[in-house]
Amino acid sequence: MNKFFSVLAVFAMLNLGYVNGAFAQDEDVENTEQMAAEQTAPTEPVAPAPVEAAQDEESDVVAASSEAPAAERSFHQVVKDKFIAGGPGFMSFVLICLILGLAVCIERILYLTMSTTNTKKLISDVESALKSGGVEAAKDVCRNTKGPVASIFYQGLDRSTEGIDMVEKSVVAYGSVQMGLLEKGLSWISLFIALAPMLGFFGTVIGMIDAFDAIAEANNISPGIVAGGIGVALITTVSGLLVAMILQVFYNYIVAKVDGIVNDMEDASITLIDLMIKHQNASK
Repeated sequence: MNKFFSVLAVFAMLNLGYVNGAFAQDEDVENTEQMAAEQTAPTEPVAPAPVEAAQDEESDVVAASSEAPAAERSFHQVVKDKFIAGGPGFMSFVLICLILGLAVCIERILYLTMSTTNTKKLISDVESALKSGGVEAAKDVCRNTKGPVASIFYQGLDRSTEGIDMVEKSVVAYGSVQMGLLEKGLSWISLFIALAPMLGFFGTVIGMIDAFDAIAEANNISPGIVAGGIGVALITTVSGLLVAMILQVFYNYIVAKVDGIVNDMEDASITLIDLMIKHQNASK
């Protein structure tokens, strides 16, 4: 009996050791698997955040760079775009009116500037020449002086031998000729001033017709169709009015300058007649 209990005790101890070893092996296996899982587990995505931020910054830079050229458009580019939008067919005629009108205006301004004479100095020189050298000396003074006033003086002095009446008639007749030369080209400027808005309105009417044709073709009155056609049509009207305003300013300046020169011519002519009368009375 004692021997039997001894065998049972030994068997129990062996089983307990085996169970403890199995538990230890299980714990080792679990620890090994846990370590492997920790090693193979994916880490937290820390890097993508700066990448996304960099991409956002890059997109902002690209957007800013794309908006910069639109904000920095020059006046020349804006005018070019409007010219193309208005239609080169009608806008070309308006541009031709502007170019030709400005050319005539510049030519007239240069001519009138060269025609301006210091009438007070001329009258003083003619009077001194009449007293010192007579009519021929006065004619030399007028011959060496530029401008319509000097030309009128020369024509009057050239008829001095035929009497005061003939001097007065020649001054009036040649004054009319000089006035015609001063006013030369003003009719062309007036034509361009009237023609530019008419061409603009004509282009607008044609553009409106095209807009209504587009509406009829689409069978739909959408804001895009109507606004686009009307906007393009009105560009020609704006261009024509702008050209007319620019040329009108130059036209008024030229007319004012012509009036000033004509007034000087009339005053100087009256003074010349008085000088001739004094010279004839003094020579008697």
